[in-house]
Amino acid sequence: MNGARPAPLIGLAPMAGVTDLPMRALCYRMGATYACTEMVSAVGWMCAKQDHPVYHLLTQTAPEEYNTALQLFGKDPVVMAEAAARACELHRFTGIDINMGCPARKVTSSGEGSALLKTPDLAYRLMEAVKMHSSLPVTVKTRLGFDAENMNALPLARAAEALGLQWICIHGRTRAQMFAGQADYAAIAAIAGAVRIPVIANGDMFTAQEACRALAESGCAGVLIGRGAMGNPWIFQKTQALLAGQPEPEITAAERFGMALEHIDLMVAHKGERLAVREMRTHIGHYIAGVRGAAAMRRALNTAKTTAEQKELLRLLFNGEEQEEPH
Repeated sequence: MNGARPAPLIGLAPMAGVTDLPMRALCYRMGATYACTEMVSAVGWMCAKQDHPVYHLLTQTAPEEYNTALQLFGKDPVVMAEAAARACELHRFTGIDINMGCPARKVTSSGEGSALLKTPDLAYRLMEAVKMHSSLPVTVKTRLGFDAENMNALPLARAAEALGLQWICIHGRTRAQMFAGQADYAAIAAIAGAVRIPVIANGDMFTAQEACRALAESGCAGVLIGRGAMGNPWIFQKTQALLAGQPEPEITAAERFGMALEHIDLMVAHKGERLAVREMRTHIGHYIAGVRGAAAMRRALNTAKTTAEQKELLRLLFNGEEQEEPH
């Protein structure tokens, strides 16, 4: 139908240490229509030796990834442009995302991430440099502001629009708020209404109902779901169902158990046993949230030395959960 609004983007937000290849692959399988890599340091990547193991892992993609952007962070326009050009040459990504929202002190203390909201001129030059040296669409992810005195998301959105960026994603908090309080969808809506560039909402979507509420209240062209997808890749499937006017699919304990096991296997295949054991601890903690007996099992899971041990402990835990479920 002419004039019909396109389907909203329902994507996986970038999260350092979380949205690696295995996580993204599972989220795509469960209905995500976009994903973004963990943030990649432009200067670190450009200074590293060719095929450095850290950057090799960060820039790999899975067969399921049909719409994944590589996210770069930095404060030097020349280096950011060089990194964007290299990312395009990999022919694995469908976009380049610029990180202007990370609130971590180690990032902001060097003037990167959300600290760029305090230096709008530099932020503009970074976007311009990446746009000029990228053959792929360029996007930017940011926050409402750095603090109450630096509420620069709107001028940043206008700059992104003027430069021809594809869209801007806004987390509904300032950097000073970190993750305290509630994401302000009304503030995001005000920005979306003031620019022609598509605006994507981010923040506080832990259920499909919350994702749909964020879409409705912000009037945005889509949402990026971050923490709500941890241990819960089905949030994309459920959100898509609600948007289509269908009931949310019920996820059984057996499905959660199976997904956790597959996540472990993907992690081992991608990163090897040693890293998989360590990094799966966080993911497992989310998969078992709310499962009967999880609190007592958590210490054993966190101290397991092998993925085989992790799998056996999960098997014991979820077998107990299934016995508690009514038949």
